[in-house]
Amino acid sequence: MEAKYFRDPIHGYIQVDHPIIYALINTKEFQRLRRIKQLGTSNSVFPGADHTRFSHSLGAYHIARLIVEHFETSYPDQWDTNLSLLTMVSALLHDIGHGAYSHTFEILFDTDHEAITQKIITSPESEINLILKGISDDFPNQVASVINHTHPQKQVVQLISSQIDVDRMDYLLRDTYYTGTNYGNFELSHILRVMRPSHEGICFSYQGMHAVEDYLLSRYQMYMQVYFHPASRSMEVLLQNLLKRARYLYPQQKSFFATYSPALVPFFENNNSLEDYLRLDDGVLNTYFQSWMSSNDPILSDLSDAFINRRLLKSVIYSPEQIDLIDNLKDNIARLGYDCDYYTGLHSNFKLPYDRYRPEATSPQTQIDIIQKNGDLTELSTLSPLIQALSGENYGDHRFYFPKDMLTSDDLFSKEKLKFQSHLKNGYLI
Repeated sequence: MEAKYFRDPIHGYIQVDHPIIYALINTKEFQRLRRIKQLGTSNSVFPGADHTRFSHSLGAYHIARLIVEHFETSYPDQWDTNLSLLTMVSALLHDIGHGAYSHTFEILFDTDHEAITQKIITSPESEINLILKGISDDFPNQVASVINHTHPQKQVVQLISSQIDVDRMDYLLRDTYYTGTNYGNFELSHILRVMRPSHEGICFSYQGMHAVEDYLLSRYQMYMQVYFHPASRSMEVLLQNLLKRARYLYPQQKSFFATYSPALVPFFENNNSLEDYLRLDDGVLNTYFQSWMSSNDPILSDLSDAFINRRLLKSVIYSPEQIDLIDNLKDNIARLGYDCDYYTGLHSNFKLPYDRYRPEATSPQTQIDIIQKNGDLTELSTLSPLIQALSGENYGDHRFYFPKDMLTSDDLFSKEKLKFQSHLKNGYLI
């Protein structure tokens, strides 16, 4: 086919010269990703962060294409060219199962975007499956096995999902660009140049170790400064409480929800199909929330207005030992007339910046290996004091979210509010 090009602010031109890749991009399942924001509620904090899963998936494909071309040219004895298309397709489709406000939605409705990704790829009902079967009857299952990490070829699996993969490399650069920050910048071209296949999967030349260090530090900074931002997490708490309230009201107000939010009804009834899931996107939910602002239920109406018009909850950092104190604070909040089931929330975010492979761990990581001049593979943190300092340690915090009104005290409820505020100091519970 004649090459097609997508203009992209991160990679310049993204070239598509394989008919299978181009056909997959034009499926309805992949086009849906144009309507799913990459960073969910983060645009409430970073106004430019309206980029989509569509552009990210194209970016992940682009990086995968650069890698397989590099491997085919430089390491023909260590890279099986029959794996090249599988790698590019898996990179393109790795996020196809993400849904509307996916991570928050998943918590409440018990969906799993990775499982749905595999279902879309393997379901005879999908356009994607039909295209993949045009390669071979087993090709959809091969792609799904890469997504769920069971494919026998470690090289492909690690390129799609590891501590340094095409997904992470694209979203760090893309998210830092659209949030207007510099935390996620790293030398992509240098990392791709020193990446090579090995019998253990993927490794990096010793000369590129500092570029890999830079990537890991960038990832750490993005989590601490962007992904874990307390204001975007406040929007997530609002969203979760809003959907929880709607789900609670549904049995008594079925006609209201059938009229104003019909695509959510199968999820309220715990009887949803893949087709139901694919009907939802961020725009659909936002339209529903705007219609719920006219609800006769004051909590649903108010939470909808708070989410649409960015009336954030405030937060304070707590430790697990302070749960009893949080219960006391909720009592203060309830005495002011707030329903704490919907106007408070606990939100925890932690991330492991890097870890070596630990088979005993619940979710063992695929470690980053550095290849020495003699051909030996050495795990990164044993060579880098910087990465050793980050390795094996989770970073983040626990936050308790509450109404902003609790921080004012010039009204009839000042006594209760001052009692509440006496437990807060510099953003921490005391």
